[in-house]
Amino acid sequence: MPRGDKSKYTDKEKRQAEHIEEGYEERGVPEEESERRGWATVNKVHGGGEKPGGGGYGKPENREPTRKGGRKSHSRS
Repeated sequence: MPRGDKSKYTDKEKRQAEHIEEGYEERGVPEEESERRGWATVNKVHGGGEKPGGGGYGKPENREPTRKGGRKSHSRS
C-alpha cells in the first residue's frame, strides 16, 4: 500500500477523518494541515487502516484523542 492510499480504511474512519478535518478548517487551520491532523487522529483512535485479519483487529478503540478535541473546542466562551 503506497503512502497516502486510503483504500484500506473503513467508511466510518473516512467519515470521521473528514469531519475532524472540517472542524479544523472552521478554526482557521490550512486545508493541508487539517487533513493531516484528521487522519492522524483517526490513526490514533483506530490504530491505522487495514483491519480485518491484521494485528490491530479486535482491539478496543482509544477514544482519548476525540475527547481531548471536544474538551478544547467547548472550553472557550
